[in-house]
Amino acid sequence: MKKSVYVLGFLTFFFFNTALLFEILSWPHSAIFILTGYILFNFGFLPTLFYKLYKAEKKRLA
Repeated sequence: MKKSVYVLGFLTFFFFNTALLFEILSWPHSAIFILTGYILFNFGFLPTLFYKLYKAEKKRLA
């Protein structure tokens, strides 16, 4: 679980930075990288992170 949070965080960071580079250099397809970054962040990274935090809190209380 911990590794998946790190991998999704890295991929999200990678796509956002690549989109920023594409925007600054005015290269095409930067919107694809931005959209991919948002999708990974909202549907991959955040749910995994919150689930990990929920499990840690549940384990701490038990």
